[in-house]
Amino acid sequence: MARTREKGQGEGNRSLAAFARGARLAVPVVMGYAPVGLAYGVIARQSGLSPAEAVLMSVLVYAGSAQFIACGLISSGAAAAGVVGTTLLVNLRHVLYSMSLLPRVRHLSQSLLALVAFGITDETYGVAIGAFPPDERADWREVAGLNLVSYAAWVATSLGGAVLGERVGDGARLGMDFALPAMFIGLLVMQLRNRIALLVAGVAGVVAVAVAASPFDRWATVIATVVAASVGTVLEATGRGGASGNPSQGDGRPSAGPGRAAGRLRD
Repeated sequence: MARTREKGQGEGNRSLAAFARGARLAVPVVMGYAPVGLAYGVIARQSGLSPAEAVLMSVLVYAGSAQFIACGLISSGAAAAGVVGTTLLVNLRHVLYSMSLLPRVRHLSQSLLALVAFGITDETYGVAIGAFPPDERADWREVAGLNLVSYAAWVATSLGGAVLGERVGDGARLGMDFALPAMFIGLLVMQLRNRIALLVAGVAGVVAVAVAASPFDRWATVIATVVAASVGTVLEATGRGGASGNPSQGDGRPSAGPGRAAGRLRD
């Protein structure tokens, strides 16, 4: 009986430690969400949504860029079908994110995979892709820590912005409309650790700008993502990413991802 109890306590401690590691990974995401979530809440109120409606959108949709676009469509009087359709179109890139993360979480059950999929955002994906090596099984407790803490931060800051919405006034006048691009720029800089990453980012930028100036501008993000990811895959497959398949520093030395560089303990 005592051994069983000690074993249970040990497993509980390991689970808590793994969750805490994931929560620490969420720190840069939370810092990025704080201004963006507040900005969303303010803009949602100015678009005519009540505080409850603004927060409910964050709870159910949980996609910052799509929520900002939805607020703009709602304020312009767009039909519900148009709002939903545009939101789905904007979030098509999440299909690519999920495919990229699958090797790391393939071992999880269907129910856990569903929760992981719901927690995927641009920001959590950016952290997870570097913290969890593709050739290792990600600890679902670490993934849960990353996703749950990030999700809670987004909902909480959305609530804060919705409550303050009427007092702030014109959010654009205060620069809140730049909060989302600023966060994406910060996440991009964190990923530029080697020459391949710089090249892939450059390709994505050029393709996105080119497509945005074409009649297919709504597909700019999706097309740029597919092209840039394909370029990165080809470069690594041809050996420029290092013999082990890890991105190199440009001189053949593999770069350590955030998870390995931090020396995280694994169970």
